[in-house]
Amino acid sequence: MSNGIEVETTAYGLPWEKDFHYSQGVKVGDTIYLSGQINHDADGNLVGVGDLEAQVRQAYANVKSVLSAYDATLANVVEDVIFVTDISAAMGIVPAVRRELFAGLTPGALTLVQVSALSFPETQVEIKCTARI
Repeated sequence: MSNGIEVETTAYGLPWEKDFHYSQGVKVGDTIYLSGQINHDADGNLVGVGDLEAQVRQAYANVKSVLSAYDATLANVVEDVIFVTDISAAMGIVPAVRRELFAGLTPGALTLVQVSALSFPETQVEIKCTARI
């Protein structure tokens, strides 16, 4: 960056990263900012179409993948913002998945928001995180 701050970025090489001109993760100092992670696999194929739990698990798998590029894990996450298209369904699924994935860790801040749509019509969840290392 021109202001002298060192920035590291991570991308999957997916077409929409180029189309929308963004990185999956950006590390500035000891803070990692993750772009919203959705239900795509490493090849960009959507996983769990019609299955919110599978989509939440895939989105968190992508969160873990981006964090690993910075030698970080879910233990480093201090805040999650979860966007869902059906908050009633999410209330029955997201807490249990989070308890499993973050088992033994101090819970960070969480915001759960219902939106009318996400980037792909089949996508029901998008998870954005901030982590500290």
